[in-house]
Amino acid sequence: MGEVLSLTLMPGATLFPIRVSLGAVGSLLWLLWRRVGLLSKTTTVFLLLCSPICAQGQSITVTLLGTGSPVPNLERFGPSILVQAGSQVLLVDCGRGAVQRLFQLGMLKEVHSLFLTHLHADHVVGIPDLWQTGWLIGRRDVSLQIWGPKGTADMISHLEKAYQFDIGIRLQYANTPPPRGVVTDTEEITQGVVYQQQGVKITAFDVDHGQIKPAFGYRIDYGDRSVVLSGDTRYSENLIRFSKGVDLLVHEVVAAAEFEVLPGYPPARIREIQSHHTTPEQAGEVFSRVRPRLAVYSHIVPTTAAASGLIASTRKTYAGPLEVGEDLMTIEVGEQIVVRRH
Repeated sequence: MGEVLSLTLMPGATLFPIRVSLGAVGSLLWLLWRRVGLLSKTTTVFLLLCSPICAQGQSITVTLLGTGSPVPNLERFGPSILVQAGSQVLLVDCGRGAVQRLFQLGMLKEVHSLFLTHLHADHVVGIPDLWQTGWLIGRRDVSLQIWGPKGTADMISHLEKAYQFDIGIRLQYANTPPPRGVVTDTEEITQGVVYQQQGVKITAFDVDHGQIKPAFGYRIDYGDRSVVLSGDTRYSENLIRFSKGVDLLVHEVVAAAEFEVLPGYPPARIREIQSHHTTPEQAGEVFSRVRPRLAVYSHIVPTTAAASGLIASTRKTYAGPLEVGEDLMTIEVGEQIVVRRH
């Protein structure tokens, strides 16, 4: 079976997939791209199919539910990413509007495993909605399981107290969904493997989000496929270490210059925001070292940052496959990497 390559002779040019029998030449290209990095910076080789020896039929589907940040934006909801691998349906972070996006996809009942990268409000503000609406409207009939950093259990216990009146009333209704669906099971985690079920392994790793500690990224492995979600971080050597050999790297980004045209952001505040995040040039350095089959931006700061500007800045340090994420963008990671926009 041949592999599909997309060859881009200049950054930003249209990708033209062709099917070829790679043999030794293809293997050499793959080795140069992933291991040695000797390909020209003006030549992108986008390997959409890995070699037959690693193609076992598994796939991971990643859906960007929200690609935004704290500033409300109707085009970019709060940070949240849905991951489907085999029979497992996993949610990473639950920002503003996550439930609306899940409802759009018809997936509200299916989500009962939530992984938090850190406890900033824009990443957790949608939890009460997921917990309550997933039970009442989605009719979730199993507990909501939550993994997160130290402080997660305390936050969830306070939410349970905040909603105890409403829960008590609804449990009296004749058509209330099973009570098990309103139960929460919380586990506070540290770096390492935190989840292994049905062939899916999730590894949490520490990232550098300034004084916000701990903050995690996640690596999801399923068969021969792998995805890394950076969470919020500035340039992180630990992220690079845990991302080696990954198929898809979804990374946050900050375009500090975009804040200069927004009201209420003096220079000192802009510098403070940038110090907690990764610039496009820095992200490009990360991508160049990791060499994923595809890199994608999400958690875009500010939400008004133009895709063209992010790409242009990233191309100063990275010439490989790159997408700027959009809400409801789906990335299927299998033998091919297929990107679909809503």
